[in-house]
Amino acid sequence: MSDGTPADLFFDAAIGLLQRVRDEEAAAITAAGTLLADTVAAGGRLFAFGAGHSSLAAQDVVYRAGGLALMNLLAVPGVVGVDVTPATLGSALERVDGLAGAVLDTSPARAGDALVIISLSGRNALPVEMALNARALGLKVIGVTSVAYAGETKSRHASGTFLKDHCDIVLDSKIAVGDAELTLDTIPAPFAPASTVVTAALMQAVMATAAAALADRGIEPPLLRSGNVDGGHEWNGRVMAEYGDRIFYRH
Repeated sequence: MSDGTPADLFFDAAIGLLQRVRDEEAAAITAAGTLLADTVAAGGRLFAFGAGHSSLAAQDVVYRAGGLALMNLLAVPGVVGVDVTPATLGSALERVDGLAGAVLDTSPARAGDALVIISLSGRNALPVEMALNARALGLKVIGVTSVAYAGETKSRHASGTFLKDHCDIVLDSKIAVGDAELTLDTIPAPFAPASTVVTAALMQAVMATAAAALADRGIEPPLLRSGNVDGGHEWNGRVMAEYGDRIFYRH
């Protein structure tokens, strides 16, 4: 690094990635938002799943002010974030065969619903099996991943496939293998990951597209408002009462 502070360079890298995603993934974002709108209009439910840090972008669209009330977190115990002890257990669980099937079989997800699966590498058994099993159950699957991993790493699923191979729509985050944007001669490893910034932005772009697509059809998008604005709680109460049979994070 020679020009600018490390903070400047990280912002530049993140902005560059966001611009690439905006320009190169526009069609996929539109398709993903339309799929979610189709699901809502048809009476289906929406779910999001991510493991480890990929879960952050999934959590960001659940029970979110300005977001779709119907988006539910499909949680796998032990892999949602880094709150499990030791934190490395979450990474190990991502490689366990059969876990995804058990979670889906005991979840409220059913045919006609939509599931967004977020996995940066898309190589571990958990996201691959989640996509495979979800489609077998009749769900539509949107994958958010870095396609670069499929060309530079080996799958950890028995099939040798990646998340991207089992999705109805794939959103490519453009994150380089290793998820570190900066290097410095005095630091022995690359640093400054940008996957959370980019993936969260991708998810919000899809949510915005879905909300607008519903409105274009004359359907009021089931959006939540902030509880910190006057009337927010009352607004949310109305939305949750109307769509209570498709919202599972209240129970």
